[in-house]
Amino acid sequence: MPRRCLLLLLSLCAPLMALWAQQGFTVSAIPDSVFARMQGRSFPQECTVKRADLRYLQVLHYDAEGTVHTGELVCNKLIANDLLYIFKKLYEARYPIERMRLIDDYDADDERSMADNNTSCFCFRAISGSKKLSKHAQGLAIDINPLYNPCVKGQTVQPACARKYADRTQKHPYTISRGDRLWQLFTQRGFGWGGSWRSLKDYQHFEQR
Repeated sequence: MPRRCLLLLLSLCAPLMALWAQQGFTVSAIPDSVFARMQGRSFPQECTVKRADLRYLQVLHYDAEGTVHTGELVCNKLIANDLLYIFKKLYEARYPIERMRLIDDYDADDERSMADNNTSCFCFRAISGSKKLSKHAQGLAIDINPLYNPCVKGQTVQPACARKYADRTQKHPYTISRGDRLWQLFTQRGFGWGGSWRSLKDYQHFEQR
């Protein structure tokens, strides 16, 4: 993109970003206090992702009871503004998200985070059962309401306590469905949904292609 066009785009976005910040939606470089929480957990010593390539988001979200919470997550800078926009729209739609805490509060244990129905993004880790790095390791994937939207491959369900939610004919307030408001917002922004995969179904998972 030519420099002049980029500067114009940034100037047009600045007032909108300032308005969102006033309304409880912010994106920033990783603060020292947050990075301290991440080190040795989602950001282990062997992490190959640069701190400068990550962003810290704080957003407002409703739970299924209608209570408003302040959520936080870390993501790649490439999708930070997309996520800020999406969560702003989900808040306006009162789309329920039960919990949004850094996975470091669970010692970067993905199973514990999922079992607590915690929405999270960045965690430098391999795909479960593989040596290949996950999209989460780049901060380019997010898992939303994971307890009610498990990852299902054959008889294996993650988190393990979510087996009954693998039956997608059952609907719950936190169920993600093709065509719902969350699905629309993510797919419109170029994210792929794990619920559409063939080899397995990862209903909680959206990643930037």
